Amino acid sequence: MKLQSLTSTNLIRTDQAFSTKEEAIRYLVDQLDQEGLLHSADDFYDAVMEREALSATGMEGGLAIPHGKSTSVKQAAFAAATLKTPIEDWESVDENNQVELVMLLAIPEDEAGSTHLNLLAELMTRITDPSYKEKLMAAKTSEAFYEALDQEETEDVAETTSDKLLLAVTACPAGIAHTYMAAEALVRAGKELNAEVKVEKQGSNGIEDRHSKKDIRRADAVIFAADVAVKDQERFAGLPRVTTSVAAPLKNAKGIIEDAIKKSRDPSLREETDDSHEEEEPEGKSFKAEIKDSIMTGISYIIPVIVAGGMTLAFAVLVSQAFGLQEVYDQEGSWLWLFRQLGGEMLGTLMIPILSAYMAYSIGDKPALGPGFAAGIAANLIESGFLGGMLGGFLAGYIIKFLKKHVQTSGTFSGFVSFWLYPVAGTLSVGAIMLFVIGEPLAFLNNGLINWLEGLSGGNAILLGAVIGTMVSFDLGGPVNKAAYTFCIGAMASGNIMPYAAFASVKMVSAFAVTGATIIARNLYTKPEQEVGKQTWLLGLAGITEGAIPFMINDPLRVIPSLIAGSAVTGGIVAYFGIGLNVPGAGIFSLALLEGQPLLLGASVWLGSALIGAFISMILLILSRKHKLKKQSTNLTTEEDKQWKSA
Repeated sequence: MKLQSLTSTNLIRTDQAFSTKEEAIRYLVDQLDQEGLLHSADDFYDAVMEREALSATGMEGGLAIPHGKSTSVKQAAFAAATLKTPIEDWESVDENNQVELVMLLAIPEDEAGSTHLNLLAELMTRITDPSYKEKLMAAKTSEAFYEALDQEETEDVAETTSDKLLLAVTACPAGIAHTYMAAEALVRAGKELNAEVKVEKQGSNGIEDRHSKKDIRRADAVIFAADVAVKDQERFAGLPRVTTSVAAPLKNAKGIIEDAIKKSRDPSLREETDDSHEEEEPEGKSFKAEIKDSIMTGISYIIPVIVAGGMTLAFAVLVSQAFGLQEVYDQEGSWLWLFRQLGGEMLGTLMIPILSAYMAYSIGDKPALGPGFAAGIAANLIESGFLGGMLGGFLAGYIIKFLKKHVQTSGTFSGFVSFWLYPVAGTLSVGAIMLFVIGEPLAFLNNGLINWLEGLSGGNAILLGAVIGTMVSFDLGGPVNKAAYTFCIGAMASGNIMPYAAFASVKMVSAFAVTGATIIARNLYTKPEQEVGKQTWLLGLAGITEGAIPFMINDPLRVIPSLIAGSAVTGGIVAYFGIGLNVPGAGIFSLALLEGQPLLLGASVWLGSALIGAFISMILLILSRKHKLKKQSTNLTTEEDKQWKSA
């Protein structure tokens, strides 16, 4: 395969001088842009730096391979540079790596399985050959480097015959560099240790070199070198396994192969099972990493539900208020009522169980799905919101993990244990805990909050407005938010219409703030976060706070205070001006229903206070996000680094 078709002498530079990783990447991005390969250099640079935040792209032996997938890339290509002076602080698999060769890969977002991506995979495979890499690093001119790309040498490694067959699966978040380099490293180490190693790559091309059933039956062990969930793990049920990060083989492939061979000789680690038997628990993942992966898995599954449900509900609300169809909106069985129910059920019924179920799945695999859904349904029943759902997801996952560790069997009975005992025992256990242990304290908390709010009414209007604002954005639809809603509805029934006006205005703050932050400081947020942020303002117009939930779940200690600060200001302003709303509803079209001030003044204050609060929250979101990223960049040992060190 011709690697030269992916680059040119204009994209290769030798003996360059860069003082930082960012400077080197920016330079190579500009080279790609000057060759007309990018729609936007800034967008692609952001994509590369986003990938840098996932894991180290520095390898070993002076090599670094930054890369990114982006819609700003016109066609797959790579740019390269050799350095006069090594960059010593490039985050690398080998802590002592001093980068002297940088190869920047550019991949279009939708180019999976294409010839170009196959060529990039070929580059990753070749670059693990020390002699090939040294030839590239030794090139003194761009032309010499270009010519060396396709001067392949025949490997001087004798064919081996071994009765040991080791299977491996490699996968990294981007599915490009580490996936293929780890695969090649394992194969080479296997040859040196007289073991046959077959590797399945789960990358941007999908599943490549998929292991056959025949190979799985005769394999002695399996190696999972992955930083993302391995697809179809159940195929390897019963095989002894080694689980590690995708970067570990680049540093210690021999050690991993030796560990797999050692485990293959232990009869207790190999079970005669049917195809339904669940695999052993993955090794090597810390509690902190497991919690983080669980949360991120849950978030990834609820984002489509939040967006689809929120927009459907927003459509019903906006149509009813814009065209005066409130009666149709409230009429059971009408077309607008059905849309309202559809969106409301997705947000109110489905969202929390899906979050809980897939958090549990991340921890305990498929047997945890049933208990996870049960935990989410229980969270809805006790009105504990997404925080209760998260707690339920953790409980379900770790209950199943405990059962899988302590209640094991083999043979035909294993199917019964995996698909009956685990889910049923897990569901009953987590259901009992959620319904009878957590439920009553949460109900007590809700009632206490409502009574406290009632004590703040009257002369403490500004304080009441600030408290309502705080409660609305504290948990975005959870029990605290619902307590505020219940109080506002009760106050409205008693003739006090100010609390609900504050409530309705504050409900726009979190959505507007998230949209503003992801647009103004887009470089601080991931692509999925940017996409969600673009849509939350529409949810905010309809008074729907749930669009900000993914941001809150991902970083609650920073996001919650940021949203609360702006929301408290909004609630206080509305209360100060004595603006009221005597119709239950939310959203921008409540403007026409406001009371307590002349319509124009009241509408201006009511909407303006929401924008002021959103601006305050947006600034705090941006500042706290910058602080978080700065803290991460200066942390010498991330969780992934620890895993590499222990590998």
